[in-house]
Amino acid sequence: MKKNNKLNIAIVGLGNIGSYLYKYLKDNKEILAKKNNCIPNVIFVSAKNKNKKRNIKINKKKWLKNYLDATKSKDVDIIIELIGGAEGAAKKLVFSALKNKKHVVTANKALIAKYGDQLSKIAEENNVNLEFEAAVCGGVPIIRSLKEGLIANKINKVYGIFNGTSNYILSTMDKENKNFNDVLTDAKKLGYAESNPLSDLNGDDVAAKLKILSSLCFNSFVDHNIHVEGISFIDKLDIDNANKLGYKIKLLGVSEIINNKVYQRVHPTLIEKSSYIASIDGVLNAVIVDGKPVGQSVIQGEGAGPEATTSALVSDISSILRGNVKFPFSISIKERKKLRYQNISERFFSAYLRFEVLDKPGVLSNITNIFSKNKVSIKRLIQNPNKSKKFSSIVIITHDSKDKFLNKIIKQTEKKNYLIKKPKLIRIGAN
Repeated sequence: MKKNNKLNIAIVGLGNIGSYLYKYLKDNKEILAKKNNCIPNVIFVSAKNKNKKRNIKINKKKWLKNYLDATKSKDVDIIIELIGGAEGAAKKLVFSALKNKKHVVTANKALIAKYGDQLSKIAEENNVNLEFEAAVCGGVPIIRSLKEGLIANKINKVYGIFNGTSNYILSTMDKENKNFNDVLTDAKKLGYAESNPLSDLNGDDVAAKLKILSSLCFNSFVDHNIHVEGISFIDKLDIDNANKLGYKIKLLGVSEIINNKVYQRVHPTLIEKSSYIASIDGVLNAVIVDGKPVGQSVIQGEGAGPEATTSALVSDISSILRGNVKFPFSISIKERKKLRYQNISERFFSAYLRFEVLDKPGVLSNITNIFSKNKVSIKRLIQNPNKSKKFSSIVIITHDSKDKFLNKIIKQTEKKNYLIKKPKLIRIGAN
């Protein structure tokens, strides 16, 4: 690239992240130009609400009347999409930008998880970059590590904590002895949870990130065969029980390839207290990659927020400034494989099951009978009668058992009239 070269940027979406990025690029233009031998030059911005109070000053001439004008302008080289969501304006903008031969940098995991394959095809056809480091785990540079740093490795497993909101809730319930709803209220006040945190709590946010990581790790197309559970059903008693048993509860995303079949799952997991992943608390994220010849690699860092996201966005912008056009998913769409993605029903897991029951004769033997009928053997059983003696909490830890049989136990006990609450199932271990 020529020394005086510059690339013109349009930022679409000026929420917390867009505003922070705009200011960062303005304040650090000189150093970024030196590091990349090319000047990042923001010429346009666009946002749904132009008059919203922002802590940045933007020249009136930079505002676009219509956000889609960025995709048609001859002057624009890079479009940064910070609108969010898999549909609507974000989808229109990114499809249009790539078709018009503009490089795209996005933090939108929902869009990449849903349309990544189509978008990467358009990017390749038009010889432009589609970069999405900021879409997965904020400031943790996992996408670039997979595409570049770990390129020599055959990866067989990727797993970890990919959502700061749920991790904050679970670790705070544990440390501060609070219940789920109180911690969620605190998380909203602190800005760790959105006013509508549904996708963080129901596992969808982790699922979108895991699909993207699976595709990169296994050189395959994005696949939607994934088991997803959230954390809303976990209460204080589960956290206390886990502690007594030597575990912590974490919401994990796990994707692994076994005998050429890929298994993707997102669910709360009981992790041994002594393990590395059990120590990741608060809003931190951690990604663990198992590969050959590298062995196990661990990357951890801030998973969300304007600072961490800007770190990832600037890494992508810098890659484009250096003039490298790369395949969005590391290899060409022609080379990516359609692997067999399986559901986890035939996989074996050890599990924690909890039953809140009426304390009366025959209940325990009825429950253990259901276990034996489903070929699930019991490793440990703890019965805690309630002070009033009318109710009892039964916790059972199983040996490794087929997932479908563990779920059958839940379905069969659910119908029993001695149950006073829906039974719980939490799998044990990240293996």
